[in-house]
Amino acid sequence: MDKQTQTELEAAAFRALVAHFDARKDVQNIDLMNLAGFCRNCLSKWYLAAAQEQGVTMDYDQAREQVYGMPYEEWKDKYQPAATPEQLAAFAASQK
Repeated sequence: MDKQTQTELEAAAFRALVAHFDARKDVQNIDLMNLAGFCRNCLSKWYLAAAQEQGVTMDYDQAREQVYGMPYEEWKDKYQPAATPEQLAAFAASQK
C-alpha cells in the first residue's frame, strides 16, 4: 500500500471513530477509560500532538472541539453527568 492511500485510510478511520463517539454521547469518557484505557480527551490530545508535529497552530480546546464536535464545556454541560461512585471506583482500580 502506498503512503497516500494509508494516510487516507487512517483519516477515514479517524473520522468514523469520531462519528461513532458523536452517535454514542450516552457513553461517558469515564466508561471509555474504564473499558479501553482511552477516551475522547485522549483522542483530542493525540490529535493535538499530530497537529503540532505537522506545524499546525492549535491548542487543546481546538483539538477537543474537533473530537467533540462543539466546545468541550458545551458538550460537558449537555451530555456529561457526574460520574457515579461505581464508575469512580472502577477508574481508581484501573489506575493501579
